[in-house]
Amino acid sequence: MADKIFRVNMSDLTTRIEDVPGVWAGLGGRGLTSNVIAAEVEPTCHPLGKNNKLVIAPGLLSGTPAANSGRLSCGAKSPLTGTIKEANAGGSSAQMLAKLGVKALIVEGMPAEDKWYSLHVTADGVTINEETELIGKGNYDVIEKINARYGDKTGVISIGPAGEMKMAAANLSVKDPGSRIRSSGRGGLGAVMGSKKIKYIAVAPTDNKVDIAKPEEFKAANRAFAKALVDNPISQALGQYGTNVLVNIINEAGALPTRNFTSGQFAGHEEISGETMHDTIVAREGKPKHNCHSGCVINCSQIYNDPGKNYKTSGFEYESIWAMGADCCVDNLDLIAEADHIMDDLGLDTIETSVAFGVAMEGGLLNFGDGEGICRILREDIGKGTPLGRIIGGGAGNVGRAFGVTRVPVVKNQAIPAYDPRAIKGIGITYATSTQGADHTMGYTIATNILGVGGKLDPLSHEGQVELSRNLQIATAAIDSTGMCLFIAFAALDDATCLPSLIDMINARFGIALTADDVTNLGMSILKTERAFNMAAGFTSHDDRLPEFFKEEPIAPHNVVWDLDDKTIDSFWNF
Repeated sequence: MADKIFRVNMSDLTTRIEDVPGVWAGLGGRGLTSNVIAAEVEPTCHPLGKNNKLVIAPGLLSGTPAANSGRLSCGAKSPLTGTIKEANAGGSSAQMLAKLGVKALIVEGMPAEDKWYSLHVTADGVTINEETELIGKGNYDVIEKINARYGDKTGVISIGPAGEMKMAAANLSVKDPGSRIRSSGRGGLGAVMGSKKIKYIAVAPTDNKVDIAKPEEFKAANRAFAKALVDNPISQALGQYGTNVLVNIINEAGALPTRNFTSGQFAGHEEISGETMHDTIVAREGKPKHNCHSGCVINCSQIYNDPGKNYKTSGFEYESIWAMGADCCVDNLDLIAEADHIMDDLGLDTIETSVAFGVAMEGGLLNFGDGEGICRILREDIGKGTPLGRIIGGGAGNVGRAFGVTRVPVVKNQAIPAYDPRAIKGIGITYATSTQGADHTMGYTIATNILGVGGKLDPLSHEGQVELSRNLQIATAAIDSTGMCLFIAFAALDDATCLPSLIDMINARFGIALTADDVTNLGMSILKTERAFNMAAGFTSHDDRLPEFFKEEPIAPHNVVWDLDDKTIDSFWNF
């Protein structure tokens, strides 16, 4: 079964199935979403206008038995940053779309009438249906209703009220195998789907199998690949404590941004740590580990129950816990879990929204530490679209402008995540140079700067940080194209069998003969394509900068500032 492009035009409510152009044949995931956006979207268009497009693409290995290959890429021009954007998530939709033969789903145009719609994707194409019942409903309601309509094996990609209101912090929510929510979090892609007047996309389950050119070779490569993942000590720590294992580690490094980035350590770090979270989950009979998509062998996700042992949230991640925890000085995991649940239901990026609250606290809206106040504003203001709710739902930069705050931790208007660039210089290079605004996942230098994976590089030194970030950004762009979880990188950096096994799987899947150089070239090509789009949209090297307060305000305990000069930052693109 040959893969096809499934195209939906919301302006005339038509759909069609197209052959895959030759130039896109070797692409998947982020490689495909970014190339489609670059080819078909005018860089200067309004992100919420009819000329932007939403592209959803499984990866090159999606739908196969490959371990950890369940990530789905979603791309558009971002209403938050104005740059090209790819955000990805786990869940079941990537594997299901691949099995339906969908190389990419491209949604373009916008309806003339003020009506809402849903899309139903099957192997025969896409059906557009008018939707009335679920408008205004949260993501948990949407999943429950779609399970009842189509069956609980159906894949779901949906938006909550934040996406309907086209808030710049709105995300896309993807159902996982347990009918929980995973998020394509960053960049406001939920607002793009909302601008197309699409409430949800239902993906039909199928017994189809993805064609594998050389099944025996694929099987052998997958065995070696899975073993490398399972044997890796970082994988094992993630499986035991989740990503939140990082709270104590980053706090110890003096790089845990606290109280709107005024300190690198949080006095309440133990109360919100991965170790405390693990013990709480076990005591309340939750699940300390499970997978966000089938075939995952790391199992870094978990199910967090409330004190009454009822489900509260899942995929309770370090960055989300840091953002509302240390950054807003909330040291109560139950309040953070409640906020996480509300944000999942509303369809909000937990990083962007929580950092926005940190800025708002500095602006005097709430006292630092007021977790109850955050939950109240999430429900009563953001959820109902009040003027205050729309300010916060527009992200951290929006809040800074509205409240006249100057310490606003954003790059290209996107909130800086859970690692202070003054104390970890490599991640500062990633934040500055990323084609998509501040984003730790674009080039996760924490691996080498802090965890000693792939070597060791002093996080406070200038030496080698540009090269480290560049190499990781190139590798990440390639990984994001395979449909693989980024956490395979820990094994890939330290185990000589991991990356060759991944390349062997791609070769066996398609009957080709890629080399490691080909994969590197793919990553470089994606970065250059994304940067060219941004430059055509009006961005320059002057946008590859951290906010000036990082240069001027030393951060405790190391009392360091961001001190890499502009020439060094700009040398990133010398490849």
